[in-house]
Amino acid sequence: MRDEFAQQNQLPGQVITHQALNEFISRNYACDDVGRFFFQNGPQRVFITIDAAPWIVRINSSNEGLQFTTQCISTIEPSAALSDEGGNIYIVGSIEQQDHVSVALLHDHDLDQFSELAKLHQAACSFAGSWDWKGNELPLDPIHSEELASRFHFILKPSDQSGI
Repeated sequence: MRDEFAQQNQLPGQVITHQALNEFISRNYACDDVGRFFFQNGPQRVFITIDAAPWIVRINSSNEGLQFTTQCISTIEPSAALSDEGGNIYIVGSIEQQDHVSVALLHDHDLDQFSELAKLHQAACSFAGSWDWKGNELPLDPIHSEELASRFHFILKPSDQSGI
């Protein structure tokens, strides 16, 4: 979270560690019709600056086996994955609280586990191939990170006037 000083000086801000605040933000995290992500704080919207993707996912174990869980504790049902020029992996799929396909950055702590599921080969600016998810072979395609926002219809640096 960035206070006014951090915003004015283009500083990264602080990691939110307060559990109740994290839960509040997660419950109220949403996207408007033009692709701005925000959390609703009473009558005001607090817009989110996105560095890579609007969601971050972790690979977790559940009673049904492995699953992807977002930073908002919702699940994503994957349909594909993407790999960018920096070696980042993005999971493409349906997220519980959205009515369209979205994209989530795989947390770097889970890259080793993902690589165990994948069959990779060098491609263009990154990697391509496939990966096994619950017995299904899903595609892993290369993408340039600058293409993500337009392809998945989100705004990286929204303001309350974006798209209006």
